[in-house]
Amino acid sequence: MSQQLSNYLRKGISPKQFVDGMAKNQEAFRSWQSKFEWNDADLEYFFESQNNRDDLRCMIIAAEWCGDVVRNVPVVFTAMEKAGIPTEVFIMEEHLELVDQFLVMGGRSIPVVLITDTGGHLLGKWGPRPTYIQEPMVAFKRDNPDREAADYQEKLAAARQEIMARYGEGTGYQTLILEELRDILSGV
Repeated sequence: MSQQLSNYLRKGISPKQFVDGMAKNQEAFRSWQSKFEWNDADLEYFFESQNNRDDLRCMIIAAEWCGDVVRNVPVVFTAMEKAGIPTEVFIMEEHLELVDQFLVMGGRSIPVVLITDTGGHLLGKWGPRPTYIQEPMVAFKRDNPDREAADYQEKLAAARQEIMARYGEGTGYQTLILEELRDILSGV
């Protein structure tokens, strides 16, 4: 993971600028943000305990139209704020060269959360979804390499339906994000 991202540091926008500038999905984004709760005291303590560090930065590649951004980035914003890790957002369409360095299974999938040191060296990445929720898409891509197959769209729709089922109606999935981010931060 020795990627160097220093030329992007301090070139993104703040989380507040991202949310305030949303022309689409702002209400849904704020709704997920307002529903967030620290359901696990150990997780909350872990993120709070990172506050004494000043060696990390967080870069998030996102777009307002993306449902995974709307659901997942509020959790990332909250965790990074609790951890005191400076966070900036890069709008995907304005930073294609950045997102193209972090393709997921050959495609542009967002959000992508990048944890770097203050010099811009990549230490860890997360996204676009918690591993458990991403599993149906991983299986779909593995089992359906031919995009021209007659049943490709039907199977893609089924994978997306399973992803939504795994997200569920509530906020339980948010703990998965926090656990995965904790694992990344624990290793850096």
